[in-house]
Amino acid sequence: MSELILARRTGEVFEVILNRPAERNAINDEMMSAISAAFDQAERDFNDGARVVLVRGEGRVFSAGIDLNQFLTPAEGLRKNLFPFTERYQAIFNKIERCSLPVICVLQGYCLGMALELALACDFRIAVERTKLGLPEARLGIIPDVGGTVRLIKLVGPSRAKDLIMTGRNIDLPQALEWGLINAVFPKSELEHGVTQFVEALSASAPLAVSYAKRAVNDIVDNTPGLQIEAWAQAQLFRSEDFRNAIQAMIDKTYPIDWEGE
Repeated sequence: MSELILARRTGEVFEVILNRPAERNAINDEMMSAISAAFDQAERDFNDGARVVLVRGEGRVFSAGIDLNQFLTPAEGLRKNLFPFTERYQAIFNKIERCSLPVICVLQGYCLGMALELALACDFRIAVERTKLGLPEARLGIIPDVGGTVRLIKLVGPSRAKDLIMTGRNIDLPQALEWGLINAVFPKSELEHGVTQFVEALSASAPLAVSYAKRAVNDIVDNTPGLQIEAWAQAQLFRSEDFRNAIQAMIDKTYPIDWEGE
């Protein structure tokens, strides 16, 4: 497995850790492959006593989102046909959503763009105070296309989802908590205690009951065609001049979005 993702087991807890702290855990293709492999291992560990998966980010930031450097000089084939790329990433996040174990995402610093799409694929989201959440894709001339649109609608409803997606704004934690986008917020000093309590509450229930309850809820609200709509829309936008200009501006740090850590 790539060193960009750390996967480790401690008792009943299986941890998946984004490990590019110098790049604010920006997600690239190698990391996505490693995330997929880590959840394959978590699935195997479900039969060996694992009860909960924790997804974290190494360092002060969970993740600033996708690594924009991938799009400065994309392959011509990718520019002409984005569907295989999008479908592969969607499949990896679907694997997280369908994991037999409950998955808790622990957020700190920033959780933006694809990072928030990753968090949305998890069952629960716990945040440290002052964490910034957002889907800024529209400001880059694209949309969330790795399940973010579909899963956000499921969580907060279409009107609120349009608000966050179409404006690209960050949402503050009290509002995110009110909307059901996150499950709990803790001061940094109390985070680990809060996570431990959440893990213990899940572990106290019968593992098969938890797994089947997760599957039942997911199947009831499933909207698979929505992923295909995301992929279609993104394929059109990816070829636009707006997207190319916005990516270059973001790389050059001339784009008016606060991406710096605190």
